[in-house]
Amino acid sequence: MKSADDFRPLLAVTMGDITGIGPEIIVKALNDQDLYNQCRPLIVGDLPALAKAGKICGSDLAINPVTTPVDGKFKPGTADILVMSRLDGDSLAYGHPTPASGAAMVEYILRAVDLALSGQVAAVVTAPISKAAMHLGGYKYPGHTELLAQRCRSPEFAMMLAGGAFRVVLATIHCPLREVPKRLNQADLLRLLTLTHRSLIKDFGISQPSLGVAALNPHAGEGGLFGDEEAAIISPAITAAREHDIDIVGPLPADTIFVRHQRGEFDAVVVMYHDQGLIPLKLLHFGDAVNVTLGLPIIRTSVDHGTAYDLAGTGRADPGSLLAALHLATKMSWARAAGFQKV
Repeated sequence: MKSADDFRPLLAVTMGDITGIGPEIIVKALNDQDLYNQCRPLIVGDLPALAKAGKICGSDLAINPVTTPVDGKFKPGTADILVMSRLDGDSLAYGHPTPASGAAMVEYILRAVDLALSGQVAAVVTAPISKAAMHLGGYKYPGHTELLAQRCRSPEFAMMLAGGAFRVVLATIHCPLREVPKRLNQADLLRLLTLTHRSLIKDFGISQPSLGVAALNPHAGEGGLFGDEEAAIISPAITAAREHDIDIVGPLPADTIFVRHQRGEFDAVVVMYHDQGLIPLKLLHFGDAVNVTLGLPIIRTSVDHGTAYDLAGTGRADPGSLLAALHLATKMSWARAAGFQKV
């Protein structure tokens, strides 16, 4: 017989950069008592930073330090933390990461990923990190996504940003705009379309997902007048995806595809570059968007914002994106569990 905890997935919540707003939004999110009806959040991070954040936010959460996930109490009013560091809170200034805090920030992530890979937690939810702090700590990754992919040994991965049912997947991520056309090719785009389709089924429980694909150029190239990437790269990849029984439409002009997406025509839209997808997403879901890494053997969601050093230590940071990330990780855990039960 299953226990109540079987329906409340255990989520490893990494603290992020402790000189940013990560500890504060975690404290605020865990003050949402309804959260515990859905999941069991386990903080992975720094004990003094959590205690300091609690004071700043005026929280009366009791802190429960643990050495293994099974030691958590996972009940409202208690913050369970797997203690990875005890950096002196008074010696760290908000907005000023150090080599020690940068290294610890990455160690939180690596520990959480290992817990997920070993099946000790159902998902990983990450608070914001600083790429500069990561480099200070000796880790030369562009960001979370690449670090996670390497730790999980995942050759194919992608970034999805989700605001409720409004989901965008990026064909290119952080690169100069002039580099985007050079980075697009038919084979990689087909892999991305296939990965997105598969992830919507596995992680979102959508049995027959519908995809839209945004064009790169204005008016989808206007028959080659404004560029040939649609005809040379994007359309052939879409045709190949259809041959794999993927329900897909495009390439559609970017100035209209998101209206159709917002109306519910697609389960996700694949975009060609970062801002093409994030401008409409953040316009509609600035406070509750979630970053999801597709293609990993584990579930990983994250806030869709940075460390906000200017807000750190003020107690004013909004936990909305973290709460959304926790809820989405919970739903994805349920979707994967249901899928495994059908096999």
